[in-house]
Amino acid sequence: MTPLHGLKLLDLSRQLPGPFCSTLLGDLGMDVLVVTSPTDTFGMGIPFLARNKRSMTLNLKSAEGRAIFLRLVDEADVVLEGFRPGVTTRLGIDYAALSARNPRLIYCAISGYGQTGPYRDRVGHDVNYLGFAGVLNFIGEQGGPPIIPGVQIADIGAGSLMAALGIVSAVVARQHTGRGQMVDIAMMDGAVFWNVYHLLMHQLGQNPQRGAMQLTGRFPCYTVYETSDGRWLTVGAYESHFWATLCRHFGRPDFIDTQFDEGRREEMLAFFRDRFRQKSLADWVAELGDMEICFGPVSTLDEVYDDPQVRHRGMLARGAHGVQLGSPIKLSDTPAGPRTPPPLFGQDTDAELTRLGFDAAAIARLREAGTI
Repeated sequence: MTPLHGLKLLDLSRQLPGPFCSTLLGDLGMDVLVVTSPTDTFGMGIPFLARNKRSMTLNLKSAEGRAIFLRLVDEADVVLEGFRPGVTTRLGIDYAALSARNPRLIYCAISGYGQTGPYRDRVGHDVNYLGFAGVLNFIGEQGGPPIIPGVQIADIGAGSLMAALGIVSAVVARQHTGRGQMVDIAMMDGAVFWNVYHLLMHQLGQNPQRGAMQLTGRFPCYTVYETSDGRWLTVGAYESHFWATLCRHFGRPDFIDTQFDEGRREEMLAFFRDRFRQKSLADWVAELGDMEICFGPVSTLDEVYDDPQVRHRGMLARGAHGVQLGSPIKLSDTPAGPRTPPPLFGQDTDAELTRLGFDAAAIARLREAGTI
Protein backbone atom coordinates (compact mmCIF):
# COMPACT_ATOMS: atom_id res chain seq x y z
CA MET A 1 0.00 0.00 0.00
CA THR A 2 1.27 3.46 -0.92
CA PRO A 3 0.37 6.54 1.16
CA LEU A 4 -1.67 8.27 -1.58
CA HIS A 5 -3.28 5.13 -2.97
CA GLY A 6 -6.78 5.67 -4.34
CA LEU A 7 -6.36 9.36 -5.14
CA LYS A 8 -6.71 10.38 -8.80
CA LEU A 9 -4.84 13.29 -10.35
CA LEU A 10 -5.37 14.77 -13.81
CA ASP A 11 -2.14 16.42 -14.91
CA LEU A 12 -2.46 19.12 -17.57
CA SER A 13 1.03 20.56 -16.98
CA ARG A 14 3.86 20.35 -19.51
CA GLN A 15 6.88 22.34 -18.33
CA LEU A 16 9.22 21.19 -15.53
CA PRO A 17 7.42 22.37 -12.35
CA GLY A 18 4.14 20.50 -12.92
CA PRO A 19 5.50 17.15 -14.13
CA PHE A 20 8.08 17.15 -11.33
CA CYS A 21 5.27 17.73 -8.82
CA SER A 22 3.08 14.96 -10.23
CA THR A 23 6.09 12.61 -10.24
CA LEU A 24 6.50 13.13 -6.49
CA LEU A 25 2.80 12.42 -5.99
CA GLY A 26 2.87 9.45 -8.36
CA ASP A 27 5.81 7.97 -6.45
CA LEU A 28 3.67 8.23 -3.32
CA GLY A 29 0.87 6.27 -4.98
CA MET A 30 -1.42 8.86 -6.54
CA ASP A 31 -2.99 7.68 -9.82
CA VAL A 32 -1.66 10.24 -12.32
CA LEU A 33 -3.27 10.56 -15.74
CA VAL A 34 -1.40 13.01 -17.98
CA VAL A 35 -3.87 14.71 -20.34
CA THR A 36 -2.16 16.24 -23.37
CA SER A 37 -3.10 17.72 -26.72
CA PRO A 38 -2.90 15.11 -29.50
CA THR A 39 -0.67 17.52 -31.46
CA ASP A 40 1.78 18.13 -28.61
CA THR A 41 5.31 17.61 -29.91
CA PHE A 42 6.85 17.33 -26.43
CA GLY A 43 5.52 13.81 -25.98
CA MET A 44 5.91 12.55 -22.42
CA GLY A 45 8.84 14.90 -21.83
CA ILE A 46 11.62 13.84 -19.45
CA PRO A 47 11.30 10.02 -19.22
CA PHE A 48 12.04 9.65 -15.51
CA LEU A 49 9.40 12.27 -14.75
CA ALA A 50 6.83 10.16 -16.60
CA ARG A 51 7.07 7.01 -14.50
CA ASN A 52 4.06 5.91 -12.47
CA LYS A 53 1.83 7.82 -14.89
CA ARG A 54 -0.64 7.09 -17.65
CA SER A 55 -0.98 9.13 -20.84
CA MET A 56 -4.14 10.29 -22.62
CA THR A 57 -4.48 12.67 -25.54
CA LEU A 58 -7.41 15.10 -25.58
CA ASN A 59 -8.05 18.32 -27.46
CA LEU A 60 -9.39 20.66 -24.78
CA LYS A 61 -10.05 23.35 -27.38
CA SER A 62 -12.85 21.24 -28.86
CA ALA A 63 -16.29 21.01 -27.27
CA GLU A 64 -16.25 17.23 -27.32
CA GLY A 65 -12.76 17.11 -25.83
CA ARG A 66 -13.81 19.39 -22.97
CA ALA A 67 -16.93 17.26 -22.40
CA ILE A 68 -14.77 14.15 -22.03
CA PHE A 69 -12.40 16.00 -19.70
CA LEU A 70 -15.30 17.10 -17.50
CA ARG A 71 -16.35 13.47 -17.13
CA LEU A 72 -12.83 12.67 -15.97
CA VAL A 73 -13.00 15.59 -13.52
CA ASP A 74 -16.16 14.13 -11.97
CA GLU A 75 -14.05 11.18 -10.79
CA ALA A 76 -10.86 13.07 -9.96
CA ASP A 77 -9.43 14.21 -6.64
CA VAL A 78 -6.87 16.64 -8.05
CA VAL A 79 -6.34 18.68 -11.21
CA LEU A 80 -2.85 20.08 -11.74
CA GLU A 81 -2.09 22.73 -14.37
CA GLY A 82 0.75 25.06 -15.24
CA PHE A 83 -0.85 27.42 -17.76
CA ARG A 84 -0.58 31.18 -17.65
CA PRO A 85 -3.41 32.65 -15.53
CA GLY A 86 -6.59 33.00 -17.53
CA VAL A 87 -5.99 30.16 -19.99
CA THR A 88 -8.17 27.62 -18.21
CA THR A 89 -10.92 30.22 -17.76
CA ARG A 90 -11.01 30.73 -21.52
CA LEU A 91 -11.20 26.95 -21.97
CA GLY A 92 -13.98 26.66 -19.41
CA ILE A 93 -11.98 24.35 -17.15
CA ASP A 94 -10.90 26.77 -14.41
CA TYR A 95 -11.37 26.09 -10.71
CA ALA A 96 -14.76 27.79 -10.53
CA ALA A 97 -16.15 25.69 -13.36
CA LEU A 98 -14.68 22.39 -12.22
CA SER A 99 -15.47 22.77 -8.50
CA ALA A 100 -19.10 23.49 -9.41
CA ARG A 101 -19.22 19.97 -10.87
CA ASN A 102 -17.03 18.33 -8.24
CA PRO A 103 -16.97 20.22 -4.92
CA ARG A 104 -14.40 17.77 -3.52
CA LEU A 105 -11.91 18.64 -6.27
CA ILE A 106 -8.52 20.04 -5.36
CA TYR A 107 -7.27 22.31 -8.13
CA CYS A 108 -3.58 23.26 -8.16
CA ALA A 109 -2.25 25.95 -10.51
CA ILE A 110 1.51 26.53 -10.73
CA SER A 111 2.46 29.83 -12.33
CA GLY A 112 5.31 32.29 -12.25
CA TYR A 113 3.68 35.06 -10.23
CA GLY A 114 0.40 33.58 -9.02
CA GLN A 115 -3.25 33.98 -9.94
CA THR A 116 -3.47 37.48 -8.43
CA GLY A 117 -1.35 40.62 -8.22
CA PRO A 118 0.20 43.15 -10.60
CA TYR A 119 2.60 40.59 -12.14
CA ARG A 120 -0.14 37.98 -12.70
CA ASP A 121 -0.06 38.11 -16.50
CA ARG A 122 3.69 38.43 -16.98
CA VAL A 123 5.68 35.68 -18.65
CA GLY A 124 8.77 34.37 -16.93
CA HIS A 125 11.28 31.63 -16.30
CA ASP A 126 13.36 30.41 -13.36
CA VAL A 127 15.96 33.16 -13.66
CA ASN A 128 13.26 35.86 -13.58
CA TYR A 129 11.57 34.53 -10.44
CA LEU A 130 14.93 34.21 -8.66
CA GLY A 131 15.75 37.77 -9.67
CA PHE A 132 12.50 39.27 -8.41
CA ALA A 133 12.77 37.30 -5.15
CA GLY A 134 16.26 38.61 -4.39
CA VAL A 135 17.77 35.12 -4.48
CA LEU A 136 19.90 35.78 -7.57
CA ASN A 137 21.36 38.85 -5.88
CA PHE A 138 23.26 36.58 -3.49
CA ILE A 139 24.66 34.05 -5.98
CA GLY A 140 28.15 34.92 -7.22
CA GLU A 141 31.39 36.49 -6.06
CA GLN A 142 31.73 39.83 -4.33
CA GLY A 143 32.12 42.60 -6.88
CA GLY A 144 31.08 40.27 -9.68
CA PRO A 145 27.79 39.76 -11.49
CA PRO A 146 24.97 37.54 -10.24
CA ILE A 147 25.54 33.94 -11.35
CA ILE A 148 22.66 31.90 -12.74
CA PRO A 149 22.53 28.59 -10.83
CA GLY A 150 22.73 25.43 -12.90
CA VAL A 151 19.74 23.87 -11.13
CA GLN A 152 16.22 25.26 -11.50
CA ILE A 153 15.70 26.47 -7.93
CA ALA A 154 12.47 28.38 -8.52
CA ASP A 155 10.91 25.81 -10.85
CA ILE A 156 11.52 22.82 -8.61
CA GLY A 157 12.13 24.10 -5.10
CA ALA A 158 9.74 27.02 -5.14
CA GLY A 159 7.25 25.51 -7.59
CA SER A 160 7.10 21.71 -7.63
CA LEU A 161 7.79 21.11 -3.94
CA MET A 162 5.42 23.82 -2.73
CA ALA A 163 2.72 22.50 -5.06
CA ALA A 164 3.11 18.92 -3.84
CA LEU A 165 2.92 20.04 -0.22
CA GLY A 166 -0.08 22.26 -1.00
CA ILE A 167 -1.93 19.40 -2.70
CA VAL A 168 -1.29 16.94 0.10
CA SER A 169 -2.33 19.58 2.66
CA ALA A 170 -5.57 20.16 0.76
CA VAL A 171 -6.23 16.41 0.73
CA VAL A 172 -5.85 16.32 4.51
CA ALA A 173 -8.05 19.40 4.90
CA ARG A 174 -10.74 17.74 2.78
CA GLN A 175 -10.92 14.90 5.27
CA HIS A 176 -12.14 17.46 7.82
CA THR A 177 -14.26 19.75 5.64
CA GLY A 178 -15.47 17.44 2.90
CA ARG A 179 -14.56 20.12 0.35
CA GLY A 180 -11.74 20.63 -2.09
CA GLN A 181 -10.02 23.97 -2.66
CA MET A 182 -7.80 26.00 -4.93
CA VAL A 183 -4.03 25.68 -4.45
CA ASP A 184 -2.39 28.79 -5.95
CA ILE A 185 1.38 28.27 -6.27
CA ALA A 186 3.59 31.11 -7.51
CA MET A 187 7.23 30.31 -8.13
CA MET A 188 8.16 33.85 -7.16
CA ASP A 189 6.39 33.36 -3.80
CA GLY A 190 8.36 30.20 -3.13
CA ALA A 191 11.64 31.85 -4.10
CA VAL A 192 10.97 34.73 -1.68
CA PHE A 193 10.32 32.15 1.03
CA TRP A 194 13.59 30.35 0.20
CA ASN A 195 15.53 33.59 0.75
CA VAL A 196 15.05 33.15 4.49
CA TYR A 197 18.72 33.40 5.54
CA HIS A 198 19.35 36.76 3.91
CA LEU A 199 16.01 38.08 5.10
CA LEU A 200 17.07 37.16 8.65
CA MET A 201 20.39 38.96 8.25
CA HIS A 202 18.55 42.03 6.97
CA GLN A 203 16.12 41.92 9.88
CA LEU A 204 19.04 41.78 12.31
CA GLY A 205 20.31 45.05 10.92
CA GLN A 206 23.03 43.64 8.70
CA ASN A 207 23.48 44.48 5.04
CA PRO A 208 23.95 41.13 3.27
CA GLN A 209 25.96 41.43 0.06
CA ARG A 210 26.69 39.00 -2.74
CA GLY A 211 29.82 37.00 -1.99
CA ALA A 212 30.38 38.74 1.33
CA MET A 213 28.44 36.46 3.67
CA GLN A 214 29.85 33.59 5.70
CA LEU A 215 28.12 30.93 3.59
CA THR A 216 29.03 32.31 0.17
CA GLY A 217 32.67 31.22 -0.16
CA ARG A 218 34.21 34.37 1.23
CA PHE A 219 35.93 32.65 4.15
CA PRO A 220 38.30 29.66 3.96
CA CYS A 221 36.18 27.50 6.24
CA TYR A 222 33.25 27.37 3.79
CA THR A 223 34.27 27.38 0.15
CA VAL A 224 35.55 25.31 -2.78
CA TYR A 225 39.19 24.57 -3.60
CA GLU A 226 40.92 23.47 -6.79
CA THR A 227 43.07 20.32 -6.75
CA SER A 228 46.22 19.41 -8.68
CA ASP A 229 44.25 17.65 -11.43
CA GLY A 230 41.97 20.61 -12.12
CA ARG A 231 39.09 19.21 -10.08
CA TRP A 232 37.32 20.87 -7.16
CA LEU A 233 36.39 19.94 -3.61
CA THR A 234 34.12 21.44 -0.97
CA VAL A 235 34.95 22.40 2.60
CA GLY A 236 32.11 23.33 4.95
CA ALA A 237 33.95 23.61 8.26
CA TYR A 238 31.57 26.30 9.49
CA GLU A 239 31.32 25.28 13.15
CA SER A 240 34.39 26.09 15.21
CA HIS A 241 35.18 22.46 16.11
CA PHE A 242 35.18 21.40 12.44
CA TRP A 243 37.39 24.37 11.58
CA ALA A 244 39.79 23.52 14.39
CA THR A 245 40.11 19.94 13.13
CA LEU A 246 40.89 21.21 9.62
CA CYS A 247 43.50 23.68 10.85
CA ARG A 248 45.25 21.10 13.05
CA HIS A 249 45.32 18.57 10.22
CA PHE A 250 47.14 21.08 8.02
CA GLY A 251 49.51 22.12 10.80
CA ARG A 252 48.07 25.61 11.23
CA PRO A 253 46.56 25.79 14.73
CA ASP A 254 47.23 29.55 14.61
CA PHE A 255 44.29 29.86 12.23
CA ILE A 256 41.78 28.41 14.70
CA ASP A 257 40.95 31.65 16.48
CA THR A 258 40.89 33.76 13.31
CA GLN A 259 38.23 31.79 11.40
CA PHE A 260 36.25 34.88 10.34
CA ASP A 261 39.03 37.45 10.79
CA GLU A 262 38.95 39.79 7.78
CA GLY A 263 42.54 40.79 8.48
CA ARG A 264 43.81 37.23 7.94
CA ARG A 265 41.18 36.06 5.43
CA GLU A 266 43.36 36.42 2.32
CA GLU A 267 46.35 34.84 4.06
CA MET A 268 44.31 31.81 5.13
CA LEU A 269 42.66 31.44 1.73
CA ALA A 270 46.05 31.57 -0.01
CA PHE A 271 47.43 28.91 2.31
CA PHE A 272 44.60 26.44 1.79
CA ARG A 273 44.41 27.09 -1.95
CA ASP A 274 48.10 26.31 -2.25
CA ARG A 275 47.87 23.16 -0.14
CA PHE A 276 44.83 21.75 -1.90
CA ARG A 277 46.52 22.26 -5.30
CA GLN A 278 49.32 19.90 -4.21
CA LYS A 279 47.24 16.70 -4.47
CA SER A 280 44.61 15.24 -6.74
CA LEU A 281 40.94 15.10 -5.85
CA ALA A 282 41.13 11.32 -5.38
CA ASP A 283 44.03 11.75 -2.97
CA TRP A 284 42.12 14.32 -0.92
CA VAL A 285 39.00 12.13 -0.84
CA ALA A 286 41.12 9.28 0.52
CA GLU A 287 42.82 11.53 3.08
CA LEU A 288 39.95 13.69 4.26
CA GLY A 289 36.80 11.78 3.36
CA ASP A 290 36.14 10.40 6.83
CA MET A 291 37.42 13.36 8.82
CA GLU A 292 34.95 15.55 10.70
CA ILE A 293 35.54 18.73 8.73
CA CYS A 294 32.47 18.68 6.42
CA PHE A 295 34.32 17.76 3.24
CA GLY A 296 33.35 16.38 -0.16
CA PRO A 297 34.17 16.31 -3.87
CA VAL A 298 32.50 18.31 -6.62
CA SER A 299 31.32 15.22 -8.49
CA THR A 300 30.61 14.74 -12.15
CA LEU A 301 27.33 13.05 -13.12
CA ASP A 302 29.19 9.83 -13.92
CA GLU A 303 30.66 9.91 -10.42
CA VAL A 304 27.22 10.53 -8.93
CA TYR A 305 25.95 7.39 -10.69
CA ASP A 306 28.75 5.37 -9.06
CA ASP A 307 28.67 7.04 -5.66
CA PRO A 308 28.18 4.34 -2.99
CA GLN A 309 25.84 6.53 -0.92
CA VAL A 310 23.69 7.36 -3.95
CA ARG A 311 23.54 3.66 -4.86
CA HIS A 312 22.77 2.59 -1.31
CA ARG A 313 19.89 5.06 -1.11
CA GLY A 314 18.59 3.97 -4.51
CA MET A 315 18.65 7.51 -5.87
CA LEU A 316 20.19 7.11 -9.30
CA ALA A 317 20.82 4.22 -11.68
CA ARG A 318 20.87 3.30 -15.34
CA GLY A 319 18.12 0.84 -16.21
CA ALA A 320 16.18 -0.69 -19.07
CA HIS A 321 14.19 2.52 -19.46
CA GLY A 322 17.17 4.86 -19.29
CA VAL A 323 17.95 6.92 -16.21
CA GLN A 324 16.19 5.67 -13.10
CA LEU A 325 15.80 8.42 -10.51
CA GLY A 326 14.77 7.19 -7.07
CA SER A 327 12.43 8.90 -4.64
CA PRO A 328 14.04 11.14 -2.01
CA ILE A 329 11.09 10.50 0.32
CA LYS A 330 11.89 7.43 2.41
CA LEU A 331 8.88 6.03 4.29
CA SER A 332 9.38 2.98 6.50
CA ASP A 333 5.91 1.41 6.11
CA THR A 334 4.54 2.78 2.83
CA PRO A 335 7.57 3.27 0.58
CA ALA A 336 7.52 5.64 -2.37
CA GLY A 337 9.25 5.14 -5.69
CA PRO A 338 9.01 3.91 -9.28
CA ARG A 339 6.39 1.22 -9.92
CA THR A 340 5.59 1.49 -13.61
CA PRO A 341 7.77 2.69 -16.53
CA PRO A 342 7.02 5.82 -18.54
CA PRO A 343 4.06 5.28 -20.87
CA LEU A 344 4.12 5.84 -24.58
CA PHE A 345 2.53 9.13 -25.59
CA GLY A 346 -1.24 8.68 -25.49
CA GLN A 347 -1.08 4.95 -24.83
CA ASP A 348 -3.94 4.99 -22.30
CA THR A 349 -6.36 7.07 -24.36
CA ASP A 350 -8.41 4.18 -25.70
CA ALA A 351 -8.56 2.45 -22.31
CA GLU A 352 -9.83 5.60 -20.58
CA LEU A 353 -12.46 6.23 -23.24
CA THR A 354 -13.59 2.60 -23.12
CA ARG A 355 -13.93 2.89 -19.36
CA LEU A 356 -16.12 5.97 -19.91
CA GLY A 357 -18.39 3.96 -22.22
CA PHE A 358 -17.09 4.80 -25.71
CA ASP A 359 -17.04 1.87 -28.16
CA ALA A 360 -14.41 1.26 -30.83
CA ALA A 361 -16.37 3.10 -33.52
CA ALA A 362 -16.81 6.18 -31.31
CA ILE A 363 -13.12 6.19 -30.43
CA ALA A 364 -12.21 5.99 -34.11
CA ARG A 365 -14.52 8.91 -34.85
CA LEU A 366 -12.91 10.99 -32.06
CA ARG A 367 -9.46 10.24 -33.45
CA GLU A 368 -10.52 11.16 -36.98
CA ALA A 369 -11.93 14.46 -35.70
CA GLY A 370 -8.67 15.31 -33.90
CA THR A 371 -10.35 15.20 -30.48
CA ILE A 372 -7.88 12.57 -29.23
